[in-house]
Amino acid sequence: MLHLLSIADLSRDEIETILTTAEEMHDVQTRPVKKLPALRGRTVVNLFFEDSTRTRSSFELAAKWLSADAINVSAKGSSVSKGESMKDTLMTLDAMGVDAIVMRHAGSGAVRQAAGWVRASMINAGDGMHEHPTQALLDAHAIRRHLKAHDLGTMEGKRVAIVGDLLHSRVVRSNVLLLAKLGASAVLVAPPTLLPPGVEHWGVDVSYDLDTVLPDVDVVMMLRVQRERMSGGFFPSEREYIAGYGLTAQRLARLKPGACIAHPGPLNRGLEISSPAADAAQSIILDQVSSGVAVRMSVLYHLLAGDPGTQRRES
Repeated sequence: MLHLLSIADLSRDEIETILTTAEEMHDVQTRPVKKLPALRGRTVVNLFFEDSTRTRSSFELAAKWLSADAINVSAKGSSVSKGESMKDTLMTLDAMGVDAIVMRHAGSGAVRQAAGWVRASMINAGDGMHEHPTQALLDAHAIRRHLKAHDLGTMEGKRVAIVGDLLHSRVVRSNVLLLAKLGASAVLVAPPTLLPPGVEHWGVDVSYDLDTVLPDVDVVMMLRVQRERMSGGFFPSEREYIAGYGLTAQRLARLKPGACIAHPGPLNRGLEISSPAADAAQSIILDQVSSGVAVRMSVLYHLLAGDPGTQRRES
């Protein structure tokens, strides 16, 4: 594996390998000294053209806990703000001899395009409204840990409701692909105005009625209403959105025993998810955060733990 650009590029065996290694990496977080020597001498650059807290911080921790050198580059403080092109920025970083570039960009497909310009391994940390592969991997890791802790079996045959602003989400596409590869199924729940175009060809069920869906799912994953990407009336009012699609305290009673609540964050408490739901005993939201570090450690390990010159020679 040279890059991680899309869940579509991974086989089920590769996904299982990443998740199994992540389980081992998870143990590092509980150690007094959170260090493994696996990537000593390697350099990972976090290049973010959009703001991020969880993703960038977890990639930085993942690199450092594997003993790699981690460097954060924000577009706002780089030569991009002086007019330098994305291509020149990437080629400049690559010329410095870095081993991996973790990139987030507002343009769908930007990270895949960037992979053709550099010899370093590219990791997609979110490209526009397209994909966010490590988020889907960490979601699966957190769900699997929940299932194991409660003796609820494997992901095979499980049903996951993905609810909310699906139109502007980069998470939903990656999760739909990953769930299918792991033998689970997704049902997408949103008002018609917040469904992605072409969703009828995704091979998943679609519903406009959250109350009907909730009793039958093993996981309900709430997605943030991305108001910063909205320039029109996607729903009449916040009050009406909550009434139709918010995971309220009242809706918690509709979940079947053992079902868990997920959210990739950041949360709009009181909009797509209420505080009682976010803080409920069956919530795995904080588990997703800790899983994020473990999964990203696993991804970096599988990309970089071989011969330091291998990927450059192969490219």
